[in-house]
Parts: sequence; structure tokens; C-alpha cells
Amino acid sequence: MFNFNDFLKSIALISTFSILVSCSAKKDPVTGEEILTQTNVREKAAKYEGSLFGNITKDKGNNTFDFATSNPLWRGALKTITFMPINNVDYSGGVIVTDWYSEDINSKQKIKIFINFLSNEIRSDSINVIAHKKTCVTSEDCTIDKMDKSFTEAIKENIMDNARKIKIAESKEKK
Repeated sequence: MFNFNDFLKSIALISTFSILVSCSAKKDPVTGEEILTQTNVREKAAKYEGSLFGNITKDKGNNTFDFATSNPLWRGALKTITFMPINNVDYSGGVIVTDWYSEDINSKQKIKIFINFLSNEIRSDSINVIAHKKTCVTSEDCTIDKMDKSFTEAIKENIMDNARKIKIAESKEKK
């Protein structure tokens, strides 16, 4: 005769056993070796940085990585716009986008900067800077215009200067 309580107890026992087995050390089904899982986030990120977050280039047998932390142009751009709130940063896509910014909270004019990285080299043609100005008469009545070329060129030159200073500082540290 079928006993529903015994059936529920059996399901509970099987479920508990399955949970305990899945929480135990994982073993490779082919080799039977224990699969080690890394709980240190930094170690795990370091393992995958080359393939997911940067470009690997071979340099005399050693791997060197072009990451945001080692890219002077990227760091120079962040240093240049450090006073502005950042809306989007995508190193792998080579993009930094700031949020709308104004020095005065009640100002009716705000600016937004878009920086596109075309290369990691510290050259003026390695980045493209676009800036927009939003002017609001009321909260609903706003116009957005592209900033003039002199403003974007000034931002670009500031980025280049900061990148060069970072590169020089890194060169001095290596010596």
C-alpha cells in the first residue's frame, strides 16, 4: 500500500543527499581529480585578464598586458575628467562617457564629454573627444548642441599632457 508520508520522507532524504553531494569537493568526471575553485576574486580576475579584459602582446617571451591600470592614455583621460561624474566606462570598448556636469547646481547649462580611444599610443589621433552642451530654459525646454572644436581640442591636449606625465613618471620608476 502506498504511504504518502514515507514518500515525502524519501524525497526529503534524496534531496538532502543531493545537496550535500553537490556541496562537496567537485571531481572531474573523466579523470576523477578534484576540481579546485578559486575563492579569491583577484586571483580569478588575474587568470582571465588577458583574454577578457585586455590585449596580450608577447615581449621577449613575457606577457605584457594593456589594461586600464597600465595604459597611460586611459589614466590621463580619467585624470583630466576626474571632477566630472562618470556615466559609462568601457575599457574593452575604449569609451568613457561623463554624465551631465555643471559647476553650479542651479546652472541652466551643463556639459557632457564622450572620449573614444582609437589606440593605446600617446598621440593626438589616438583619441576622439566629443563634448555636448545642454542649455535649459525650463526643466522641459532644453536644447543640446555640440561644443566648439576649441573646447574639445583643449580637453584632448589636457589628456595628452596627463598621459605624457604618467608615462614619464613610470619610466623614471623603472630606472
